[in-house]
Amino acid sequence: MIVIINWGHWVRLKISLSANGKEFKIPFNYNHVLSAIIYKKIADLELASQLHASQDYKFFTFSQINIPRRKPVRDGMLSRDGKISFLISSPNNQLIKSMVEGYLEDGQVNFMGQNLLVEQVELLKMPPIKKRMHMKTLSPLMARIQKEVDGKLRVWDLNPNDLKFYENLQNNLINKYIKLYGDYDGDTYVKIVPKLESIKRKRITIPKMDQETHHRCFLMQFEIEADKRLIEFGYDCGLGEKNSMGFGMVDIKREVNNE
Repeated sequence: MIVIINWGHWVRLKISLSANGKEFKIPFNYNHVLSAIIYKKIADLELASQLHASQDYKFFTFSQINIPRRKPVRDGMLSRDGKISFLISSPNNQLIKSMVEGYLEDGQVNFMGQNLLVEQVELLKMPPIKKRMHMKTLSPLMARIQKEVDGKLRVWDLNPNDLKFYENLQNNLINKYIKLYGDYDGDTYVKIVPKLESIKRKRITIPKMDQETHHRCFLMQFEIEADKRLIEFGYDCGLGEKNSMGFGMVDIKREVNNE
């Protein structure tokens, strides 16, 4: 296992796992599996307990699993060489450090009963960010509202064809920023313009106790224009809702001409 450490403003980890050359299957719905792995790898047990128990923002997110050599099977994807990777991102340096310590202490991961070797842990630095950027999702975006249906308030998943989708992303981003840093004194304008042909709908199921929740969410490419601090923060902890369950992680495609 190789760990690259040089502390600065590091906000992301890339975790590379291996099944020692053996094929293994990843189910379509694995967010809860990665979430459990992440919590178990936080070396600071008090921090892990606080995050797990919190009903508030947790200020981290993670990507979908990358499977370089994949083969579709009936109920998931097969890693043909047993290699997978995923990213974790957070503005909380203490959390990132604690995760690195967790992987140093134990170089294995239990993925649904199968022990995987931690081949590599890489610390990734934030790329240069300007006030207008082209971005892409690494895990799907979720935005929701409460809506009255048959006289009862229900949680309703929004879609990118609804302006409320983008209002939700803006409000959520600013609220998270204020919650973490205590205040925000900049422009609250956040413009997000999707590349329509890039939008892909996903339906993700997350088991909880004896029930399942189903979430309608979206992968896409988009242009964002906002205060640089907000874009950096969205890059750090994710856009939209339920970031800590693997929603809303984004990456930079390129800078827009800001002249």
